[in-house]
Amino acid sequence: MSLVLIHDWLNQIGGAEDVLEKLVDRYPGAPIYTSIYAPELMPAMYRRWPIRTSFMDRLPGVHQHHQPYLPLYPLAFERFDLRGHTVLLSNKSGFCHGVRKPEGARHICYCLTPTRYVWNFDDYAGREGLGPAVRLALQPMLAWMRRWDRRAADGVDTFIAISTTVQERIARIYERESTIIYPPVDTTRFAAAPSAARGRYLLSLGRLIPYKRVDLAVEACTRLGLELWVAGSGRDRARLEKLAGPTIRFLGRVPEAEVPGLFANARAFLFPGLEDFGIAPVQALAAGTPVVAFAGGGALDTVRDGENGLLFREQTVESLAAALDRLDGLEFERAAVRATAAPFDTAAFLAQIADAVARAAP
Repeated sequence: MSLVLIHDWLNQIGGAEDVLEKLVDRYPGAPIYTSIYAPELMPAMYRRWPIRTSFMDRLPGVHQHHQPYLPLYPLAFERFDLRGHTVLLSNKSGFCHGVRKPEGARHICYCLTPTRYVWNFDDYAGREGLGPAVRLALQPMLAWMRRWDRRAADGVDTFIAISTTVQERIARIYERESTIIYPPVDTTRFAAAPSAARGRYLLSLGRLIPYKRVDLAVEACTRLGLELWVAGSGRDRARLEKLAGPTIRFLGRVPEAEVPGLFANARAFLFPGLEDFGIAPVQALAAGTPVVAFAGGGALDTVRDGENGLLFREQTVESLAAALDRLDGLEFERAAVRATAAPFDTAAFLAQIADAVARAAP
């Protein structure tokens, strides 16, 4: 078996890159095909990997601003010559599932989500501040990209979804069945965090950007007079600080070594955004800390109301505040909460991926 890994782009670090790193650990030496690669923006260990880039890697400014080149990604992935490889394993949120499959090969797509820019454009345009004129001008291109994306999905032999929500999207958009393999989380690192008696602070941790809805946590805790520690940085910080009362503390970017302890000693972790999966809630659970999450997206796979946290049904300050009122009268046993994180451990991910590859290999 000759396996090749396919990834959308390598110029930023996020959940997709966490998955890729684990796939490289499982299949060391496998070539990695991607549209662009900015070594100066990525961890040093990536420079030891056999990375193959497309013609897009030579385009001006693409490493810093890859979104304006959106129409070129389908062509970039179609032009890769993958002859000689028998298993293609794509790690996809964009366009990398559109590679041309050699005769006799099998294509497994680990689908983080059907291409968001194409199928959920209005939300994306809203987050990026695109005006009505720009949105209208892009409609013909979007129609073409939807047709291309749908045809590209037909070339995939096996779809794997990262959550129930993504599985439903694959069925609706691509009209394909899929299995679920949850993304890898290093639960042992968080389970080992030293913890004293729970602190009284609530915790929010992640990038401070509008769609994360940290504003709901800030406003609800301000209204209730609850202590909230906000860890992370991003363009939304100034707005959030204006919403915050005296019980809100902004920590900025927290060193990685301090994150497990921050989780372990919190009263609860707040997760008010809508995510395809959500790594941070699982990290909190692994540390034995309950999660208060919006009842949508990946949180429905990880948070069990009353068992390891609480779910609130509407993305409003009132709904979150009601959940926090409920939290005040509950106690969650740390070991029981930790146990609910076990299905999301890296070891489980690697075993399930290896099984999927073994079954799909020609």
